[in-house]
Amino acid sequence: MEVLSSRVLLRPADPERSTAFYRDVLGLAIYREFPGGTVFFLGPGFLEVSGGGGAPSADGTALWLQVRDLAATHRELAGRGVTVLREPRREPWGLDEMWIADPDGVRIVMVEVPPEHPIRRDSRTP
Repeated sequence: MEVLSSRVLLRPADPERSTAFYRDVLGLAIYREFPGGTVFFLGPGFLEVSGGGGAPSADGTALWLQVRDLAATHRELAGRGVTVLREPRREPWGLDEMWIADPDGVRIVMVEVPPEHPIRRDSRTP
């Protein structure tokens, strides 16, 4: 199997509210729009917000978004009125994380990878 592309699909209770959250509050750039949905750039992947009107998709789904500067992201999102579920802190596994949620309760983990963290090293080389 060869995977050429991928995206996370969200089916929010209120698509317009969720689209506004990802576009205006988080500031994600739009990849494409179509009748009934919007696809956002999500680093090298995509996030599609479409459909909806039924039960929200917060069934254990979480988004992991790596940011360059977690402290600046915290200030920016707090300034936009985003409720921070968990303040930024260093986790036992060495990543700096902050938790927020979208309007349907989908948890979003904002992550900064410190320079010394093993995730920054290429594990393919000896």
